[in-house]
Amino acid sequence: MKVLMINGSPHKEGNTYAALKEMAKIFAEEGIESEIIQVGNKPIRGCIGCRACAEKGRCVFDDCVNEIAPKFEACDGLVIGSPVYYASANGTMISFLDRLFFSTSFDKTMKVGASVVAARRGGLSATFDEMNKYFTICGMPVASGQYWNSVHGREIGEAVQDAEGMQGMRTLARNMAFLMRAIKLGKEQYGLPKKEPFERTDFIR
Repeated sequence: MKVLMINGSPHKEGNTYAALKEMAKIFAEEGIESEIIQVGNKPIRGCIGCRACAEKGRCVFDDCVNEIAPKFEACDGLVIGSPVYYASANGTMISFLDRLFFSTSFDKTMKVGASVVAARRGGLSATFDEMNKYFTICGMPVASGQYWNSVHGREIGEAVQDAEGMQGMRTLARNMAFLMRAIKLGKEQYGLPKKEPFERTDFIR
């Protein structure tokens, strides 16, 4: 099994990375492969709603979104991490996620998702809620820990001093590992849930 971890911070080894790294340690102990990819320092533009991806099978803007899409399809779980800017995720991360989720047509049902946020003080729960919406729109179960998945720290590396936050990351990783395994067993015995044809309604029609 494999977990793909996305670091949305512009700082390569900042507090968001510290949280993801703590989770990666647990995944390794659980025999689960993980990979941390940093996107927060890359020039990623937002989605323009051109819908060219429906024809091309990939985003029209050929950058790391298209490079990471196959890894997303192959993984069993996805962890997305971001620092908090103005009670919201890093704009680069949001542009990345908008395009990654919109441009990939593969079935994401039952891939396990988890979001992790880092801040000096406030805006954590708002950002946490914002990030989880990417999972819940496409049938991805959301892994939870012992609290909202967050760590505190301002200067680079301070998050490792947040004992409760770091424990939360370890708990989250263990819960996520259990959930991925349980889903794997369930898929083998019962298959994926039945899907009805999608009923799309527009409010102006």
